[in-house]
Amino acid sequence: MEKRTIVTMPGDGIGKPVLDECIRVLDAVGFKANYVNGDIGWEFWCKEGNPLPERTIKLLEEHKIGLFGAITSKPKDKAAAELAPELQGKNIQYYSPIVAMRQHFDLDLCMRPCKTFPSNPLNFIRRGAGTSIEEPVVDVMIFRQNTEGLYGGVEWTNPGDLVYDALMTHPKFRENFAWCPRPELAVSTRIFTKKYTTRIVRAAFEYAKNRGYSKITVCEKPNVIRETSGMMLKIAQEMSKADYPNIWVEDVNIDAMMMWLTKNPENYNVIVAGNMFGDIVSDGFAGLVGGLGFACSANIGPEVAVFEPTHGSAPKYADYPVSIVNPIAMILSAVMMLDHIGESEMAARIKKAVSEVVAEGKVKAYDMLKMKGTPDVVNQGAVSTKAMADAVIAKL
Repeated sequence: MEKRTIVTMPGDGIGKPVLDECIRVLDAVGFKANYVNGDIGWEFWCKEGNPLPERTIKLLEEHKIGLFGAITSKPKDKAAAELAPELQGKNIQYYSPIVAMRQHFDLDLCMRPCKTFPSNPLNFIRRGAGTSIEEPVVDVMIFRQNTEGLYGGVEWTNPGDLVYDALMTHPKFRENFAWCPRPELAVSTRIFTKKYTTRIVRAAFEYAKNRGYSKITVCEKPNVIRETSGMMLKIAQEMSKADYPNIWVEDVNIDAMMMWLTKNPENYNVIVAGNMFGDIVSDGFAGLVGGLGFACSANIGPEVAVFEPTHGSAPKYADYPVSIVNPIAMILSAVMMLDHIGESEMAARIKKAVSEVVAEGKVKAYDMLKMKGTPDVVNQGAVSTKAMADAVIAKL
């Protein structure tokens, strides 16, 4: 097997402990790799005014595959206040490094699987007929457009003349917002392009086709957000007719989806959405299969791919004497990486090991025991981050 070089980017907070344990699991399954550290996150924003240094970009350009932990992001004013004194007052703007990475490398295809692990105490349950309790099997892949939409970063506060004059050409703006003094006006754009909307929709169709599914669900809001959501729905419908006649397109608005996913989540297998709505619906489904401790993702572009858990950096846990966070989301992100690079047998072994640990029920992180994340949970029966990885390794 070719020995690969993987760029590891622990980032902030709990990113480092979960990534460390993930690499131990990769070693245990026999994956041979060189790991090179990539600097990213809040520390480098504060020290250098850049949370995604150019040296990390160069590493990813060279090696193509990254494993990412988590980052801390703070609002504009707090971010500026924490810059090193010598960087203060230089009009340096904070921008999310993971969003910047996605845009720089064209990581436009985001895949977020949400799948039930049998016997997970955090699995969604509902009332059935009479007094019965049902535990539906959730198995959905969410395709989230990763580089456009509301996360595109095209925003203004107190917009300049060119922007303001352009906005004033729209009758809805003149009618509803012209009253607002310009310094009190903030504008964020939601940009969809046909090229990248087509790419994410086609990826969803291909996934459905390869797994024998007869439906994809477009989760947007075309009845109100007519241009952008309307573009995605129209592309999906036309693609179904032209290229995938055996796969039909279901149109579900994002607000309705948040209701339906807690009524009949087993009815959905492939969902495609724009950046913001994809983020929302993937977190919603993650809550049905164990929460963010089980939520993994892939960011895939033409040349570079980065794999990450969808949880945040949880800075309050970072300084605990013993790390208590659940590393399964990070481990499952590595499983997605292995599948991506053609190491599917290793990926299947790790996923089977995780499934066996969860099903056995002897080793549970604090989230699986429904405890609050306090430093003493290990003394109350929860396992540490390391102990959870140890259990997976033992199954391997």
